[in-house]
Amino acid sequence: MSAVPATPRRNASFEPTTPPGKRPDRPGSHVQASSPHYTTTRRHSLYGTEDRIILDPGSRVWKVGFSGEGRPRDVFAVGSEGGGLWRLSSASGSTDRNDEERQLEAKMQSHLRSVFHDSLLTDPKSRKVIIVEHPLLSLSIKEIMARILFSNLQVPSISFAPSHLLSLLAVGRMSGLVLDSGHLESTVLPVVASRPLYPYLRTTPLAGSRLTSHIRALLLVFGTYLPPPTSLSGAANIPTATRSTRVPQEVLTDAVIEEIKTRCCFVGGVLDLPSAERSSTPLAAAPDDSMSVDIPPSEPPSDSGISRVSGSMDMESSRHSSSPSTASDAIYAMALSQSYGRPTENHLQAIATMYTRHSTATDLCIKVVPPVSQQMGTGRGTLIIPGWIRERAAEFLFAGGDVDECSVAEVVLESLLKVPRDLRKDLASSILVVGGTAMLPGFIPRLHTELLRALTPHEDADRNLGRRSYSPYSTLRPLLPFISILNNPSPPPPATAKSSAGRAPAFSPAALPWVGGSLAGALKTGGEEILRERWDEATHGDGDPDVSIEVDPVTPGASQRQNRSGSILPDWSQSPLPIGAPSAAAAPSTPLITVS
Repeated sequence: MSAVPATPRRNASFEPTTPPGKRPDRPGSHVQASSPHYTTTRRHSLYGTEDRIILDPGSRVWKVGFSGEGRPRDVFAVGSEGGGLWRLSSASGSTDRNDEERQLEAKMQSHLRSVFHDSLLTDPKSRKVIIVEHPLLSLSIKEIMARILFSNLQVPSISFAPSHLLSLLAVGRMSGLVLDSGHLESTVLPVVASRPLYPYLRTTPLAGSRLTSHIRALLLVFGTYLPPPTSLSGAANIPTATRSTRVPQEVLTDAVIEEIKTRCCFVGGVLDLPSAERSSTPLAAAPDDSMSVDIPPSEPPSDSGISRVSGSMDMESSRHSSSPSTASDAIYAMALSQSYGRPTENHLQAIATMYTRHSTATDLCIKVVPPVSQQMGTGRGTLIIPGWIRERAAEFLFAGGDVDECSVAEVVLESLLKVPRDLRKDLASSILVVGGTAMLPGFIPRLHTELLRALTPHEDADRNLGRRSYSPYSTLRPLLPFISILNNPSPPPPATAKSSAGRAPAFSPAALPWVGGSLAGALKTGGEEILRERWDEATHGDGDPDVSIEVDPVTPGASQRQNRSGSILPDWSQSPLPIGAPSAAAAPSTPLITVS
């Protein structure tokens, strides 16, 4: 029997002392000696004025904190009911657009004041601010943010830093292909030698906002709701199957959908069905509305309000919701049909049956606030979430084939197709996935699988005609052994000795841009600073009297303020792209010598 290893003991001879050359504090003296653990007299963390404010403003979630720290001090949700703080598209009319900007400015001013006075408890007049900037962030939003920080909060300076570049900085890389899957859209941007290659940026609207709408539509069609019993005796005597109804639309609030998305859903693996089963899928089978509803009783709810449903729900016997009974349900069913490519109700039922047969996830029940018409009962209602919805709700993020709405794997490959050939290998071996949607369990491994599937030649080529099936990514197939994701939590066995899959630090994908901004602020490399004096000169100066400025008749000062302030804010879409390497000098022309 082997001996139990002894616990290592601390060296008793070690005594921490003040380093030589440092004088201790003298009584009554205003001179403060530096800490024995730091080489400067700077106070750290909350009390130091040299630490910059790192602000990562998203359309749905904001992350704020101080530079030099490993995680944000506060993370909070912004936006109104039903959406984020801003949208991808603005209003068409000038009056509606101006009203929308005024409302956005009022909301953003409230959030920014809360950042300094509630979250960070610091004076904004003595803090420089680094803003983590999304590449497609509108210039008007940046102008509103800068105007509030300079005019209202009076910060000394602000600087904008690209979020994709900061994400690579957080994992110790200078080059890579960054996929940012946020709330409004998923964006892919290659970065080479710390320079973002904006002309090769690719984006898709398949992101968190679309996932929220998709989960709501699935629950309205396939979910089950148990209203609260009218009395305590009814809760014990009335069977659960008798009380089950369709899910009311009032129950699925944004808070409930967000909780389901963040705590219940995950991304399942690739569902490879045999050809025989794929051909025998009952796409034309009509649902039987005469089937009785049979829902097994649920377990007592846990402290979190979520509990499992004992047993598995039989889709064939409990599909009372397969035929929509209201107009709103019909609209959501049509949206689901369009997302799957078939405008029929039977196709939805066939997909639900197929996913239920191959799903290993259990059904969950969550306590929700009942509608106003049912609040006279006892307690709260119960929402039963089918297991296949938890596992396959994010399936549309990886379903490609649409030109306007590419999948997240397709935008990565499209960006690789656009970059020069000599950069493809390095970028394909350094893929980084960030964003809130990437926090779904199984998202990154599924993305890696989809990338490999898109590059692998199909075995079912048309051999009868003697030709291969067309693949737009056939030129990227030599990169197949080098595809690797830096922050893959479960990396596959490395195909090459220099594979970098899974070697990134274990930061959450949603916090990587902020961590990079914290590191950039600590290193004093947060980008070009815009001083408050320069902003005041640009916005309140007289300017050139010879330059004519177009004035909006609705808001006379809007265009003038936009032209003045927008000129000093960084905007890669308006600035000329850097010139590449100079062309080779032409060889001097020499007269031809004829030899007779």
